Order: sequence, then C-alpha cells, then structure tokens
Amino acid sequence: MFSAIFGNFMGHSPKWYKAIVVLFLAINPILLATAGSFIAGWALVMEFIFTLAMALSCYPLLPGGLLALEAVTMGMATPENVFEEMVVNFPVILLLMFMVASIYFMRDLLLYIFSNLLVRVHSKIWLSFMFCFAGGFLSAFLDALTVTAVVITAATGFYSVYTKFASGMIEKLRDSQPEKEAFENQYHLDLENFRGFLRNIMMHAAVGTALGGVCTLVGEPQNLLIGAKMHWHFGEFFWRMTPITIPTLVAGLLTCLLVEKLKILGYGYQLPEGVREVLREYAETENDKQDAGSRAKLIVQALGGVFLIFALAFHIAEVGLIGLAVIILLTSLNGINDEHSIGRAFSEALPFTCLLTVFFSIVAVIHHQGLFAPIVHWTLAKQGSAQLEAFFLASGILSAVSDNVFVATIYITEAFQAHEEGLLTRGQLELVAVAINTGTNIPSVATPNGQAAFLFLLTSALSQFIRLSYVRMLILALPYTVVMSLTAYLSLRFFL
Repeated sequence: MFSAIFGNFMGHSPKWYKAIVVLFLAINPILLATAGSFIAGWALVMEFIFTLAMALSCYPLLPGGLLALEAVTMGMATPENVFEEMVVNFPVILLLMFMVASIYFMRDLLLYIFSNLLVRVHSKIWLSFMFCFAGGFLSAFLDALTVTAVVITAATGFYSVYTKFASGMIEKLRDSQPEKEAFENQYHLDLENFRGFLRNIMMHAAVGTALGGVCTLVGEPQNLLIGAKMHWHFGEFFWRMTPITIPTLVAGLLTCLLVEKLKILGYGYQLPEGVREVLREYAETENDKQDAGSRAKLIVQALGGVFLIFALAFHIAEVGLIGLAVIILLTSLNGINDEHSIGRAFSEALPFTCLLTVFFSIVAVIHHQGLFAPIVHWTLAKQGSAQLEAFFLASGILSAVSDNVFVATIYITEAFQAHEEGLLTRGQLELVAVAINTGTNIPSVATPNGQAAFLFLLTSALSQFIRLSYVRMLILALPYTVVMSLTAYLSLRFFL
C-alpha cells in the first residue's frame, strides 16, 4: 500500500524528485524547532524556488502547495496573513482569471497576424527585435501578463500547426517505410530547431515587457503603488524614470540584436525552411478558406483588440474586469454559446492562478517572519548616493528571489515612513522611489519568479512544448540581466 501511495504521489514525476520533496516536508519542522523561524523561513523560500526550477517534471502547484500548507500549519504564517496577501494582489488574480482567458478568444486573429509576420520577415535578428520592441511598447501601456499571454497564444498556435502537419504526413507515409523514416528524421531535426527558435522569440518578448513596463505608471503593478505614494501622475512618473529607463531600454534592444547576431547562450536558432513553408501554406489556406462568417469573426476579434487596448490605456476599470468584458463581447458576437467552449479558455489561466496564490502564501511567510528585515535596515542606514545604490541593488536581488510587487511594497512603505520621521528629505525620497521602481523591475528579469509574466511563461503549456525549463530560462535571461542591470546601475549613479 505504501508503494502504491508513493507511486501516486506527484504522478509521473521522477522518484528522486518525489523523495526530495518528502525530505523537505520532513526537515522543515526540525529546522523550525532547532534553528528558529528565520532559518526555517529562508529554507522554505529556497525549497519553493527549487520546485519552480523543476516545473517540467511536476507542475509547481503540487510540491509548492504542500510546502505552503506545511508552513501555515507550523504557524510560520496564518491563514489571515495569506488572505491579506491575496487581497493586496486581488487585481492580479482578477487579471489572470479573466484577461488571460480573454486572449483565447482572439487566437484566430493573433495566429493570422503572427503567421503572416513569420512568413514575410526572413531575418531572425529583425524579427527578434520586433518582438522585443513590441513587447516593450505594449507593456508600457498594457499589462505585461496580457502581452505575454498574447505571444504565448500565437506561439502555441504555430507549434500546433506544424505538429499537426507532421502527424498527418507520417500517417500518409505509413505504407512507405523509407520515405517515412526520411521524413521523420528531418521532422525531428526541424522540430528541435523550431523549438529553439520559439524559445528565443518568447524570451525576447518577455524581456521586452520588462523594458517597457518599468517606464510608465501603468506598466507594472508596483509602478502604480509607488506613483500613488509619491503623488506622481503619468507624465511626471515617466519623466522621473527617464534617466534610468531610456538608457536601459536602448541597452536591452541592442542586447537583443547582439545575442542573435553572435548566437550567445542558446540564441541564434533559425526558423527551418520546412517549418516556414508549412506556416506559409497554412496562412494561404486560411486566407483562401475565409468566407463572410470567418471574416466577420476576425473583424470582431480585431475590434475587441482595439477595445482592449484603449480600455487598458485609459484604465476605465480594473484590468481583470476589462478582460471579462472582452470575453462577453467576443463570445456573444462570434457564435459561442455553450459552457464547454468558454471553459476551455480558462484551462491555461486557472492553474497558474492557483500557483500564484501559493506563491502569495510563501510571501506571507516572508512578511510574517521578517526575512527581509535585516536587508531593509541595512539599506536605510546608508546615506546619499550610497543609499540609492543600496536600494537599487537590494530591491533587485530580493525581487529576483521573491515577488517584485511585494518587495516594492515593503521598500516604498519603509522609505515613506523614514521621510515622515525626518530621516529622508522629500528630494531624497523621490530619488529613492526611482531606485526602488527600477530595482524591482529590471534585475528581476534574472529569474522566472522575479516577474509574474516570466513565471506565467515558465508554467504555461508552451514551455513544455518548446523545452523551456527553469535553468534554460535563467541562461537565456543572463545576457539581458547583466547588461540591463549594469546599465541601470550606472545610470542611477551618474545621471540621477
């Protein structure tokens, strides 16, 4: 019976991984009793990050959720603490539930646009630049998760089109063994290169969301938080961030070109000609098949996209509620009237919503146990320019380990409290706010857990298809992390 229970535990995950998770669960109470809550808390954080790194072996909700349940059971955080974190991040939960699902109903339009783009733009370097720049531009006005969901939907569509074609060809050639073997060999080679190509494109787009998101008041949730504390409107926020964000944006876009040109750390994969031909034929076939009904659907989806952009840009409602409005409009006008068809749109977003809630539980432990307190106090003890550099570095490092919204909340609250106590002048507080915003946005691209958009990409079904593991994501992000963080740090030091 024990063997059967262990076999069912975490499904088809490797046995050694199951054993490690069991070891984590066994050792945490011992650490709490012997080493104290501070050491046990940091051990829990590292264990949770490990479960994220193993996302391709087991969806992190399972092992990460067990760790979070154990932490709450041991009293490292209370259910009330977890609920408070969820309330603070409720707009993000709404966004995931409805906005990400709304993109599903625009998949035909997205696949049509991006497939034609891939077919017509043959230069991988410029295609990468376009995805990175578009991700940055859109994220400056929309939400990074929304932009990432759009690109994921398009990339998943490309992958599905090619694999369906290959499956059909293999079935067609089943009676001709030599031709079948030759096709399968070429298919596996093209598929591996296609996966590398999609990994590159997805990372360029994801980094682009960070480059653009840091620039404006609406780019990231913590930007709104900091702007509200400082009473900065849209234009003032943009202007105050410019000395750091513009040099970093330029450096990030140049990095995109260089890593593709020099084929650094896993970049430089080309779209195989066989895949391009399949996508070209698909685009032509879809164009030829279009009748009045299908064209009407594309027009409705395009209008839905226009509504989405303007609604987000002018913030007529919470982002999640705008997503719900898009779902209602697109399903009503595009011939969808059954629960099953609507339910499929939520299959990608809701597991990640559960995972993010588990992540908030870990954040509650960090907050309740004061795991970041020594670093916060060290930062506030600095003076002048050294203090700005300390805020940037500390918030950047902690954001890469934890959640950038959480880190920004802690730091801007502490800085504002120091200002009210007379420890910081208004002018120094404004500079500190800039350092916190750029620190939580830019160095956090180093890890998938640093930004919700990166974590969403890592745990999406697409990452399974294209073999985008946690470690591979770290490696692909490394050139951007080094260049962007160094540029931001030097800009902070010399231009601010």
